[in-house]
Amino acid sequence: MITFSQFENGMRAADFHCCEEVTIEPFCAHCKVQAMRDGNVYISQLPARKRNKPLFREDNCSLSLGHDGRYHFTFNLPAEQLDMLPQELVRQAGVIARKVMMDIIGRY
Repeated sequence: MITFSQFENGMRAADFHCCEEVTIEPFCAHCKVQAMRDGNVYISQLPARKRNKPLFREDNCSLSLGHDGRYHFTFNLPAEQLDMLPQELVRQAGVIARKVMMDIIGRY
């Protein structure tokens, strides 16, 4: 038996209640769910996300080489520290750039 519902924020939920004797291993997974007009529901597990290990890290940023062969620079700073953003971005990006020059490119 399936119960469909929708939360106040617009997100949907489907609760499944088994009416038969079934024994399976419990699991959690990221899935694609298709709910059809006739009430049928199809669920397919998605492959696990491949995360890139950072090559270099600083306080609020990291540099990694993606599976697409591109370097990714990520910088995060809380909104309350907006006044510090320009100088921290420049400082930490500079530190990462020097590490790349010394360790990857071999110059400096």
